[in-house]
Parts: sequence; C-alpha cells; structure tokens
Amino acid sequence: MNITQAEITFVVELAKEARRRAYAPYSNYFVGAALRTTTGKFFTGVNIENAAYPSTICAERTAIFSAVAQGEREFDLIAVVTANGGFPCGGCRQVMAEFNLDMTVVIADEDGKIHQTMTVRELLPGAFTPSFLQKNH
Repeated sequence: MNITQAEITFVVELAKEARRRAYAPYSNYFVGAALRTTTGKFFTGVNIENAAYPSTICAERTAIFSAVAQGEREFDLIAVVTANGGFPCGGCRQVMAEFNLDMTVVIADEDGKIHQTMTVRELLPGAFTPSFLQKNH
C-alpha cells in the first residue's frame, strides 16, 4: 500500500498532539504515537512513566494496545514523535512486528520534521514472529 505525504503529515500531527499528554516526570522524555488501522481508524498513545520503572509503558505500545482493546488487529502506519526524533525501543519494535512487519514507521521530532521512514521489517531485522510458534505436524 502506498502512503501519501499528506497521510504521513496527518499521522505525525496526531502524534505531536498526543505527545503533549505524555506523563514523563522522571525522564522528561515525552513521546507521542499515532497508529492507523487498515480500516482507517486512528489510535494515539503516549509514554506513561511510573515511579516503579518496570511499570512504565511506551507511547507506541499504548497506541497499539488501545487499538487491540477496541478490536483492531491490522495496522499499516505509525508515527512516533519525540523531541529529537528518537527511535522506538526494542520492546515496541517487537510489538509492532507481532502485527505487521510491513507497517510503515515514521520517526519525527517535536517540530514535525521527519527523520526516518521505514517498515517494521527494516526497523527489526530477523524479528521473532508468531510463525515461529507454529507447531510442525
């Protein structure tokens, strides 16, 4: 599926807006994500930190988990916005790989400048996917 520049700009703007709602009192590294489903719905997420650090969740997973909780399972585009165009962590890359290795990932900074556009497959080469869990008969 070809994604237009207008579609990318729109999802980056959604992620920028979501980033304003991030809860990051410890790292002060605010992240927003916006996810588009193949049915055209949008879900946003923010990083939510916790004093018990392992309980923290990233923006990308918040968006994906929100979508899944609403019955969505197929995604084609996600934008991640940070102050400096930081990339998703390994855990988020793995969660994205669970749903679509060919999903487009747009990395942008707080000004909306796009730093990188790639697929999950490019972001996580050699991803562990559900196919590895299939039983051989």
